[in-house]
Amino acid sequence: MRAGKMSVLVAAMVLAGALPARAQEPPPVTVATTPMPSTDWRLVEPENLLIIDTSKGRILVELAPEVAPLHVERIRLLSGLGFYDGLPWHRVIDWFMAQTGDPLGTGDGQSPYPDLPGEFTFRRGPDMDFTPVAAPMGALLGFVGSLPVQTQPAELMPLTSDGKVHGWGVYCPGVAGMARDEDPDTANSQFFLMRQAYPSLDKRYTVWGRVISGLDVVRSLKTGDDPSGIVPGEPDRMLRVRVASDLPVETRPTVRVLNAGSPVFATTLETVRLQRGADFSICDLDLPVQVVDPTIG
Repeated sequence: MRAGKMSVLVAAMVLAGALPARAQEPPPVTVATTPMPSTDWRLVEPENLLIIDTSKGRILVELAPEVAPLHVERIRLLSGLGFYDGLPWHRVIDWFMAQTGDPLGTGDGQSPYPDLPGEFTFRRGPDMDFTPVAAPMGALLGFVGSLPVQTQPAELMPLTSDGKVHGWGVYCPGVAGMARDEDPDTANSQFFLMRQAYPSLDKRYTVWGRVISGLDVVRSLKTGDDPSGIVPGEPDRMLRVRVASDLPVETRPTVRVLNAGSPVFATTLETVRLQRGADFSICDLDLPVQVVDPTIG
C-alpha cells in the first residue's frame, strides 16, 4: 500500500511518544562566531542544488550522488520535467518528517517511471571526500559534503575486494530520504525531509541529500492530525522544484557551505562536543551556509 510509502508502524511510534532520545530537540548550542576566510567555504555545484519553492518559503537541498546515484538521478529527472510542481506535502508528522511527491495527493501515487532499487548503503573509497568528526566504537561519523554519514574506518579498505568500506547516511534533521512500500525496491517519486532526527530509519530508507537552507520552512509545514500523518483540508504545497543547473545562470542562487574540514569548523566541533558532553551526536552539528539569490534584492 502506497498510503505510507514508509512503515505506518514508524509513524505510530512517533505519535505514541516512542521516539529514541536523540530524536528529541537538543538544548541550543552556543558557538562563538569568528570571521571566516573564503577558503573555508565550498561552492555547491548547480547540478547538486535542488530548489524547492513552497507555499511556506524556499528550501534548498544539496544532493548526494556519491551516496545514492540512482535516486539523485530520479530527483533531477522529475524536477526537470516539472513533475513536482504544485504537489502537496500530503503527510507531515511533527517531530518526524514531511512527505511529498505524490501526484494523487493521497499517498498512493507515483511517477510513470519504474521503481528504484534501494540504495540504503554505499561504498566509500579513498577518493571520496569524507571528513570524520567522531569515532564511536570503531566506526566513523563524519560528512560527505553536507550529509552526515557513518562508515567503517579507512584501515579496512586494503582488506576488502573493492578497496572500499561500508557507509550509510544518518537521519539527522534536514536529511532527505526516499519513501517506499514494504518492499525495499519500491521507491519512485515520493520523498520526505526530516523535521527532527530519527536514527531508526538509518539503512532502511535511501538517503539522497540534505536541507542546507530552509529547515525552518520544513518545520512550518502543516501537520496531520492522526497517526497516519495525512494532512487534512488544504495542505501546503511545492510551487516549483528545479535543480539549479536547469535554471538560467542569472537566476540561480549561489550557495556556499562551510567546509567540514576547515579549521573554523574544527573549532565549532570542539565547542559543541564540550557543551553536549556524553550526549554529543553528529546531528548536533550544522554547517553554516551562505546564500546569494539574484532574484531577491
